[in-house]
Amino acid sequence: MKKMITIIGPTASGKTSFATALAATMGAEIISADSRQVYKRMDIGTGKDLSDYEINGKNIPYHLIDIVEPGTKYNLFEYQQDFQNVYAELKAAQKPIILCGGTGLYVEAVLKGYALSPVPQNTALRARLANKTLAELTHILEDLKAKNHSAMHNRSDVDTTNRAIRAIEIETYELEHPTPDRAMPAVDSLIIGVDIDREQRRQKITRRLKARLQEGMIDEVRALLDSGIPPKDLIYYGLEYKYVTQHIIGELSYEEMFRGLEIAIHQFAKRQMTWFRGMERRGFTIHWVDAARPMEEKIQYVQNLLQNESTT
Repeated sequence: MKKMITIIGPTASGKTSFATALAATMGAEIISADSRQVYKRMDIGTGKDLSDYEINGKNIPYHLIDIVEPGTKYNLFEYQQDFQNVYAELKAAQKPIILCGGTGLYVEAVLKGYALSPVPQNTALRARLANKTLAELTHILEDLKAKNHSAMHNRSDVDTTNRAIRAIEIETYELEHPTPDRAMPAVDSLIIGVDIDREQRRQKITRRLKARLQEGMIDEVRALLDSGIPPKDLIYYGLEYKYVTQHIIGELSYEEMFRGLEIAIHQFAKRQMTWFRGMERRGFTIHWVDAARPMEEKIQYVQNLLQNESTT
């Protein structure tokens, strides 16, 4: 099989179990596209469900899970680099590849080959800019962009002081370290979207949240805090880690944590679907399959698509 398969879907859609079942039938390896499952020791809250990677006693190889320490801020540029390294290795070994995850930006970036530049934070520069007004920052940014022959993007670069400072940081880096545009290759992929009924998704999210709390999600977050990770760094990761941390440090009661987190996950799933629908508007072809269909039918559906493509 020359073309990679990509399986996307909102949280609680069953995309991982689908991907692993499909991988088992075709000897494929899975590359994760999840912005939080990259972190070690963040297992229950990110829904790694590593047991899904064992099918009938056989372990399905997976990549880009548990690769960085919690407390760090892994970013899209790093993911793109890590994906390309794994993808090249698997292609060289002629292994079938399945990309699976719910982080739409990660999926789109590697499929389209976004050209990104690594720009580290400049602490000294940030300190010099900290007390400047948005108008002053805008003026500095406009000057830098003129020198770099780059353009303002609908003023979204300067809608807040934080965004303006980051934009200045990027332009300053580009001015001091001129680098050619780094074109990344696009990846040809058959994209399968797992479509789950909204009410079914809501019920599954609530059931899964209750189960994860019973499985020790609070203890998992407490252990991360006890290891020395500051609360603000866990709150940065959002969803489970934000709300459970706030509960542990006394900002939320258990009931407030549960209700707030439940609502946040529902909203997150809705945003995921909005992104995937946006991908279709941006030119991606997504073949949607009903999450409620039996696994054998879903696998057969993909095999039929692959067969049709090979004969056209």
